[in-house]
Amino acid sequence: MKAALERWLLRRWYGDVAPGPVLDVLSRIYGALVRRRQAAYARGARPVERLPVPVLVIGNLVAGGAGKTPLAIGLARALARRGWKPGIASRGHGRRGTGPTWAQPDSDPADCGDEPLLIARQTGLPVAVDRDRVAAARRLVEEAGCNLVIADDGLQHLRLGRDVEIEVRDGERRLGNGRLLPAGPLREPAGRAVDFRVINGGEAADGEWRMDLRLGDARPLGPGEPRPLGLFASGPVHAIAGIGNPARFFQALRGAGLDVLEHAFPDHHAYRAGDLEFSPPAPRLMTEKDAVKCSGFGLRDTWAVPAVAELPEDFVDAINLRLAGVRQAPCPEASP
Repeated sequence: MKAALERWLLRRWYGDVAPGPVLDVLSRIYGALVRRRQAAYARGARPVERLPVPVLVIGNLVAGGAGKTPLAIGLARALARRGWKPGIASRGHGRRGTGPTWAQPDSDPADCGDEPLLIARQTGLPVAVDRDRVAAARRLVEEAGCNLVIADDGLQHLRLGRDVEIEVRDGERRLGNGRLLPAGPLREPAGRAVDFRVINGGEAADGEWRMDLRLGDARPLGPGEPRPLGLFASGPVHAIAGIGNPARFFQALRGAGLDVLEHAFPDHHAYRAGDLEFSPPAPRLMTEKDAVKCSGFGLRDTWAVPAVAELPEDFVDAINLRLAGVRQAPCPEASP
């Protein structure tokens, strides 16, 4: 049911189907609520809570995925190499728990969420998970000793004060029909200003930074050694993706010369072993985000395919310079 609704909406957001009058009315109501909320924070009616360290927020204007998590991983690694001690704050979408927790490399994804677990495994950095992102950010500073907080998917969480905002935009889908939810994919108006805009694939316009996702060697979910993707080109493969834009993963595999049988699932899908039983028998290749939830199924010939963000060095330098300026400025008092 969820997958059918998602397909129905995507045809209206990114296809050639008009949203219709009901979605138009709901979109206007949603837009009024968004503008009221933004105005309340702008005039101080709702407090913005500041931390004594720089806060970098990564997010997007559209509902669904655009490449935020690979960017967060790549940027956290790059800034750590430049001397920062970053920590990542995440809400932990799709997890069964609601209380605060730390995502550790050996955590259960059902407890902390698939994306926080992937970030923890890929970076080795502190990852705090909490529905209250301000509380998660405070824990990173006070308990983990971080001097930089990176908020994954926090662009609309205005209560958390931020020093740098990065919007990630799918280079192919862009903003779809440009309408607000639910008539279109936009969480807030398209004119929303940010400090940096990163384009995931496609062509970057003036003032935008391009990010490319490079697929690495496939890694078995069980025992075994990594395998170059080219070794899967001798026959069809079952490609599995429960991410914001599964088609991007399928296209990337085809770009590596593979014969792909597509299996798209909703974002943050809670897999069962039976979900991955396909015919004809063939290797199963899935995103790393999906693989962290399937490693305990004991599946044979099942592989995780990493997607590594390739970022321009001058982009990382510009972020680093901006953050260094924040650190040298007087630290704001943290809200009680």
